[in-house]
Amino acid sequence: MPEITKAPKPNPAEQRPAEQPIAEQGPREASAPSSRAPQPRALVKRMREYHPPLGSRTGLRLDFNENTLACSPRVLAALAGIAAADLTRYPERASVERTVAASLGLDAEQVLLTNGVDEAIHVLWQTFLDPGDELLMPTPTYAMYEVYGSAAGASLKALPPEDDFRFPFERLLGAICEKTRLIAIANPNSPTGSAATRKQILAICERAPHAAVFIDEAYFHFFGETVLDLIGTVPNLIVARTFSKAYGLAGLRLGMLAAAEETQHWLRTVISPYSVNSLALACLPAALDDRAYLDWYAGEVKAARAEMAARFLQLGLPQWPSVANFILVRIGQRHAAFVEALRRRGILTRDRSQDAGCEGCVRITVGTRAQTSQALDAIEETLREIGWEKER
Repeated sequence: MPEITKAPKPNPAEQRPAEQPIAEQGPREASAPSSRAPQPRALVKRMREYHPPLGSRTGLRLDFNENTLACSPRVLAALAGIAAADLTRYPERASVERTVAASLGLDAEQVLLTNGVDEAIHVLWQTFLDPGDELLMPTPTYAMYEVYGSAAGASLKALPPEDDFRFPFERLLGAICEKTRLIAIANPNSPTGSAATRKQILAICERAPHAAVFIDEAYFHFFGETVLDLIGTVPNLIVARTFSKAYGLAGLRLGMLAAAEETQHWLRTVISPYSVNSLALACLPAALDDRAYLDWYAGEVKAARAEMAARFLQLGLPQWPSVANFILVRIGQRHAAFVEALRRRGILTRDRSQDAGCEGCVRITVGTRAQTSQALDAIEETLREIGWEKER
């Protein structure tokens, strides 16, 4: 092994003072930022940050409304069939978009695959919102609507929830104005589990022909009602679907936007051509093809949801009717203790107390019937442990 020669230590007396960076030479203005890093746009500094608590998610995951079990076995087979050479090429989504369109009864030109619905929202917001344009949405709802709206410099008009969390149809109609450029509706909505009707959505589209009406159908498979068939007939209607929930592909990041062909032209102008990765594209046809597995899992969740709602009723636990794969309950002042005590029992839930109108509320994802039975026993034990009955 060659000998390593150490450099002599410098003599402090001989050291010259380090030269000042150019930006620091001479007097500094009092208004100059103290940080040397480049500063973002002012609106970025004002943006609300979204920090999902994704760390240490060990246990039964009833916190993020994911598929709580597994994806279709056919997806695993598709992954196993991917060759090393397949990963050296840039992904091409056009053929898979045709497959998705055919499965949904749409034209290929009406379908755009995205890197999760998050990218779909980002692209849509960037396409339609200029600074000062109005983004109209009921609250509480998915936080990324506001985040991307702020990034676009849009003016947010949030409609506060009613006591029962019903969809604020009349309030939304009355809020539409000339500045309204985009209306965002999660249907069913999270964290409330409520939904707008087809008739209401059509009325909103008719009231705001100058605005894009975005319907986020992430939880469609647990609801069963859709406006996807109106794509191309209602020109300002745009529908999103995700493959993260019922399909169990959250880790692959796959979403979809359905819109009229003219709208898709502008969306494709904005989106990155390679944002959907090759692994996701290879797996999606297999997931779509296994309809039996999808129907089984959605059926399990619907049955478990009814069991969960009935048990909460027996316990006297305040809840709201849900048509999604979760139920929102009000724990009250002990909401944080409830979430933590369940975590110790290996059950993860989501504290939603910071959402508008959701003080003291916790959202609980519904999994299979076996998982729900396990969770309900733990919930009942937890309520006793935290003294919840005494606080009612």
